[in-house]
Amino acid sequence: SQVGGGAEEGGGSATTEAVHFAFTEVVPGVYHARGASDLVVGSNAVVVVNEADVLLVDSHISPAAASALIEDLRSITDNPVRYAAAHGNQVYPPEVEIISHEATRAAIAAGRSNSGRSYELFVGSIPRRIEQLEARLDTMTDAAAHAEVEATLEAQRTYYAQLQEVVPTAPNTTLSERLTLFRGGREIQFHFFGRAHTEGDVIVYLPDDRVIITGDMLTAGLPYMGDGYVNEWVETLDRLKALDFDWIIPGHGEPYRERERIDHLQAYLQDLWDQSVVLHGQGVSAEDAAARIDLTAHADNFGGIASPGANPVAVLRIFELLDGTAN
Repeated sequence: SQVGGGAEEGGGSATTEAVHFAFTEVVPGVYHARGASDLVVGSNAVVVVNEADVLLVDSHISPAAASALIEDLRSITDNPVRYAAAHGNQVYPPEVEIISHEATRAAIAAGRSNSGRSYELFVGSIPRRIEQLEARLDTMTDAAAHAEVEATLEAQRTYYAQLQEVVPTAPNTTLSERLTLFRGGREIQFHFFGRAHTEGDVIVYLPDDRVIITGDMLTAGLPYMGDGYVNEWVETLDRLKALDFDWIIPGHGEPYRERERIDHLQAYLQDLWDQSVVLHGQGVSAEDAAARIDLTAHADNFGGIASPGANPVAVLRIFELLDGTAN
């Protein structure tokens, strides 16, 4: 179905509601896809509909989510998926080009896609969350609250079962710095400007459409930094800002136009890094540093900042970078 609204400041762009996803056309042929059901998807997806095919960017976190996205695409186009960048790789047939940075392929080959701190944080912790929800249910007496927790529990069980189906599947097309596709009348550029959210952040740039698709290098709020390179992130964003664009489609949150939001993230990252360096040099532990760092100067730009303190995982990662022990 078609509903009004659309992307932030999108001038009334139409949104197509499918079974699991809502597709908002940011510019002609470029859609922001957000989850619109209880299916856990993990991020935004972006659909670029070319003359004869489709590019998907971030086609989601489990085989079930990726397959649902492919099915829901039929609500906006009959063109086949020909290219995909990140996530959902195993569901595609061999003729689909999976595009990513060469560091990503190396990481998957080394088994790092299903191990490490971030894996344990986001996947390994799910059984414990399920146990906690089950324990809460046993003590709840309010019927409405019980039903809400029960629904959350069922969603977590389903999500964990879906994750067990994941087969790490490496990209079959890689780049070191830049790759360009010409699909009909559209130029599609893939850029690696440096490390930021991960060691292999690739952004997609549509120069004629004046759109950048950033993944979690940019998000609506503060991005996860547990695998990041906070010491390099600011310069990477400087290179990104040299592109000529009107629309930013981030890894999480709605598309936006305000370039100053990139400046705000850079200021936050630099402040976080600088304070961490000082405390690390004083011999303070990462845990204590996370409690002492004060980022309230950025509260106007990031609503989640209400008091001093920084994300402990982010600070631990920074200390690892300073110690030379980061993976």
